[in-house]
Amino acid sequence: MVRMEAVTRHYRVGGQVIKALDGVNFEIPAGQFTAIVGPSGSGKSTLLNMLGCLDRPDSGRYYLEDQDVSAFDDERASDFRNRRIGFVFQSFHLLPRLNVLENVLLPRRFLRGPDDGLEARALQLLERMGLSRHLAHRPNQLSGGQMQRVAIARALLMQPALLLADEPTGNLDSRSAADVLALIEEVHAAGQTVVLVTHDTDVAARAQRQLGIRDGSLEFDTAH
Repeated sequence: MVRMEAVTRHYRVGGQVIKALDGVNFEIPAGQFTAIVGPSGSGKSTLLNMLGCLDRPDSGRYYLEDQDVSAFDDERASDFRNRRIGFVFQSFHLLPRLNVLENVLLPRRFLRGPDDGLEARALQLLERMGLSRHLAHRPNQLSGGQMQRVAIARALLMQPALLLADEPTGNLDSRSAADVLALIEEVHAAGQTVVLVTHDTDVAARAQRQLGIRDGSLEFDTAH
């Protein structure tokens, strides 16, 4: 499903070169739940951006579903990202003027061609998330846990090959965080490939596998 081959990404800050990723190699099979862990500044965010086709390596290759997405131009990468990658963020990224259903349907706005019944799928996802009574509510009428469930439904709308979750419980109380993690585990159990980025060791322990990154390099690769 995911394959990174000697991926490097360096930034120049003033006169200093920051090695955000420095020759990273790993594979993630389809259907695996993987946590990426590491301290602040370790390269987790850069790696997440690379996995989400939001950035390109300076050298090396990134393959998703056997396609070398690191070679895509901006337009092709954007279309591929919308169709094949779902994102869940710590801060939800819901649009305040849109209701729950409209927020879930946001990826439809960037779709080329017919929508293939996406509204019906959105309604099914929201029912699965326990939000069918909140379709007309706006984000400020929801709890943090409910907003994250809306974000998960939106991320799953296009039936992505890869679900990326960036600190998905970081803004939640412990009960809401446990509910969201249970939901991610349920999504994974249904066959979804999940990569979760976290600094929380308890959250990472819920995954099947942990990839530890430090100073831009893979420090450990541990499977349960």
